[in-house]
Amino acid sequence: MPTFVLASASPARLTTLRNAGLDPQVIVSGVDESQVVGVPPAELALRLAELKCAAVAARDDVPADGLVLGCDSVLELDGEALGKPHDPDEAVRRWQAMRGRSGVLHTGHCLRDAAGGRQAAATASTVVHFADVTDEEITAYVATGEPLHVAGAFTVDGLGGGFVTGIEGDHHNVVGVSLPLLRGLVRELGHRWTDLWAR
Repeated sequence: MPTFVLASASPARLTTLRNAGLDPQVIVSGVDESQVVGVPPAELALRLAELKCAAVAARDDVPADGLVLGCDSVLELDGEALGKPHDPDEAVRRWQAMRGRSGVLHTGHCLRDAAGGRQAAATASTVVHFADVTDEEITAYVATGEPLHVAGAFTVDGLGGGFVTGIEGDHHNVVGVSLPLLRGLVRELGHRWTDLWAR
């Protein structure tokens, strides 16, 4: 059974994978996300996922049998890629622009087999519908600090869940990792999804 390695500091991704039966070893990539500019949102998510995966796969402390997963998420609104807001004021402006509207959450996935050096990558995209929240709700939400740490300034599995009226696509993708897409990448590299389940 290969050792599954998550190249991400995201607690939501880790929880999602654990709930799906995996027990990842976490190694944070440390990639500077600002190095990729001028590409469409879906491509940006994929490129950043590939960079994170490559950075961790190249490290000496990765197990020889490691399957390394890099992920990155961005919210597309009006053709613009929105990652984590830089400060509370930006988070407030984001929510004022998003409320009552819909965006597309893109999550890039890159999986590399450390033993064979093979790699598979793809992006999952999910439409997210936002509630028409009030200024008071936006202020209160931003004050919790939660939207400052996540792509698009919202969560569907936390305090922001009450502000998401619906999604079209994979729910787990909005949390940060698409399990059906990941299963496909695992199979593409010649492994069985069920072999990754912790026993």
